Amino acid sequence: MPTIAIIGAGANLGAAVTRRFAKEGFSVALVSRHLGRVQDLAADLADETGAAVRGYSADVTDRDALRAALQQASADLGPVEVLQYSPLPAKEFLRPVLETTVEDLQPALDFSVHGLLTAVHQVQQHMRVLGGGTVLLVNGGSAVRPVAHFAGTSVSFAAESALGQMFHDALKDDGIHVGQLIIPGAIEEGHPIKDPEVLAEKLWTIHSEKGEFRTFAQGLDD
Repeated sequence: MPTIAIIGAGANLGAAVTRRFAKEGFSVALVSRHLGRVQDLAADLADETGAAVRGYSADVTDRDALRAALQQASADLGPVEVLQYSPLPAKEFLRPVLETTVEDLQPALDFSVHGLLTAVHQVQQHMRVLGGGTVLLVNGGSAVRPVAHFAGTSVSFAAESALGQMFHDALKDDGIHVGQLIIPGAIEEGHPIKDPEVLAEKLWTIHSEKGEFRTFAQGLDD
């Protein structure tokens, strides 16, 4: 049974992706900073979907903890064939550029770039042995259009995008697809485009069709 690991899993998009991939026979590892909360969510989703869903604790800026969580998930559920990297940025990353310091930017880069690098390095060897896999990045619109009021994410998401594109190019010959979903604005329940279930379907399509690197949930000017 294949396994998807969702880093930054919560009751919104993470839960919707769990339902969508569980429908296709996936086991699901939910990774979040808050162990009790993510374990409760995993138990609820396991009851709802009938799939094997487990919760693991890791802060993406703690590289050892992130590696350990992914290693334990692989031991419990099987090697990770799909990795979704979608942790929610801290409010400190959303300061205007003229108020942003080096001390503000460093944790944003640790969050978006070093966490992704750690996670991909942890799972790529298993994917190569399996003969393929998928890495899914989920970012806001500032990843492709910088916003002066949100300097931290504008810089760190752009760097994450560059890293993701390089992974896409470097891993495709190994059958590993790296794809990015850009979601401008907030995720909204009931929205025809940005409802969590709609976005989960889009992420399934990115995984199953393995097309271009970047997909937009909707246009940046819509």
